[in-house]
Amino acid sequence: MEEEERLLIERAQNDPTAFADLYQKYVDRVYNYIYQRTGNRHDAEDLTARTFLKAFVHLAQYRCRGIPFSAWLYRIAHNAVANWYRDRHRHQMVSLDALVGYSREEDRPEDATQALEEKRALLRAIRHLPAERQQLLILKFSEGLTNAQIGQIMGRSEGAVKSLYHRTLLALRQELQKKKTG
Repeated sequence: MEEEERLLIERAQNDPTAFADLYQKYVDRVYNYIYQRTGNRHDAEDLTARTFLKAFVHLAQYRCRGIPFSAWLYRIAHNAVANWYRDRHRHQMVSLDALVGYSREEDRPEDATQALEEKRALLRAIRHLPAERQQLLILKFSEGLTNAQIGQIMGRSEGAVKSLYHRTLLALRQELQKKKTG
């Protein structure tokens, strides 16, 4: 953990108004993470607010132990999303809006259509993965975190994250090949 972040946390623990600085630093990342798990802007906003409220309420118990503050926030966000799904008996999914991009103007229409269909097939395959594997892919590709950072958030070792990532990619490849041939 960098010294600047540690001092910011200590300041917020002693002065509740200083929590606003932590909020500003992390709100976009936490919102994006939650949005990609829920696929709904309103639910993502609500869960982001719940995440930061819980962090604010429990900030006094937070201890700097070499793990980034963001890992603590992602853990709270993950639990908020898990509770949200459990309460609603929904399947977890990755938002199409968040991951499917539009083609460039210079692309040929048939190429753009094929690329869009490939992206949709990939997203359908991702949606069928267990929630833990979806979380891994979001943290890896959308958030750009390292395996070590992902391990801190998911409560796993870096080696376990690498192994899960490898198994996840193999499962996606098999699912996509099965759809092509079937």
